[in-house]
Amino acid sequence: MNPKPAHKSTLRLVAWETTRNCNLACVHCRAAATCGPFEGELDTPNAFKLLDQIAKVGSPIIILTGGEPLLRPDIFDIASYGTAKGLRMVMAPNGTLITAKNAKKMTDSGIKRISASLDGATKESHDKFRGVEGAFEGALRGIEYVKEAGIDFQINTTITKSNLEQIPKILELAESLGAVAHHIFLLVPTGRGKYIVDQAINAREYEETLNWFYDQREKTSLQLKATCAPHYYRILRQRALAEGKTVSFKTHGLDAVTRGCLAGTGFCFISHTGVVQPCGFLNLKCGDIRQNSFADIWHNSEQFKTLRDFSALKGKCGRCEYIRVCGGCRARAYEATGDFLAEEPLCLYQPGSSDFS
Repeated sequence: MNPKPAHKSTLRLVAWETTRNCNLACVHCRAAATCGPFEGELDTPNAFKLLDQIAKVGSPIIILTGGEPLLRPDIFDIASYGTAKGLRMVMAPNGTLITAKNAKKMTDSGIKRISASLDGATKESHDKFRGVEGAFEGALRGIEYVKEAGIDFQINTTITKSNLEQIPKILELAESLGAVAHHIFLLVPTGRGKYIVDQAINAREYEETLNWFYDQREKTSLQLKATCAPHYYRILRQRALAEGKTVSFKTHGLDAVTRGCLAGTGFCFISHTGVVQPCGFLNLKCGDIRQNSFADIWHNSEQFKTLRDFSALKGKCGRCEYIRVCGGCRARAYEATGDFLAEEPLCLYQPGSSDFS
């Protein structure tokens, strides 16, 4: 295969697993993170070197994630360094370890926003999902410290059968807490998520949920974004067309809405050991920053080149008129078939069945 890039590969987002160490045991965890230590994590000099290399490619949003990033002793040194390089630094803690002291450090180091996950509208449902009693109360407490420090926060929610009916209540909770955004994630069965694959919603529930999410756009002041749910970007266009509206998309900023699956096109993931992947759920090793520069991997990885050639997609994804705005979840296709170019397994849409312009 000789991929011919059909998409400009502007680097918009990098999720960096700064550590795999974590104080929770979430049932869906991509990394199957737990209490460490974990061998081979990038040390501080190599962390700075990585940020230097990323800055040579562009000025993306850098998501400091984990595991639990607050368990990394030098996390604020890393955030400060990235800020000084002109990178937009955000953080994805679980909320339970946030204190007034480290919330101020977030501000001082230039963290623009944090995400806190709420996967249930109640203590019982959230704690069960997160695997530790007190996780819900800890997250709410952490959010209050972040608010006092003047940092914007968003609520992330991973949708499964167990919490599907609670999503409206979680959105209401996000509003009442003062969040600026609500981002929903559709379960991809990797890591511990493989053990709850029976909790993944089906294609019909997927479609209904994303249409409900679309309907909330006019009802809430929150920025709404769907992740690992590329169908949403088809639905946005279908619904707008049916309603006689012009589709406008925010292409920059912390809630950028561009297209469906960004794996390898506008987004990549870097593991705690420096392995670069198209996304955290798509377990393809595209390079190692200990062996090659980030720029070389981003521009020259064969997997990235293939993902940027939308004509390489197979099955109905390859025939779909929404190929450039959706693309199907490449990680979900890979987990289902072993082929990251296969058609999205949880899509009801049949190509050619709606007007598209």
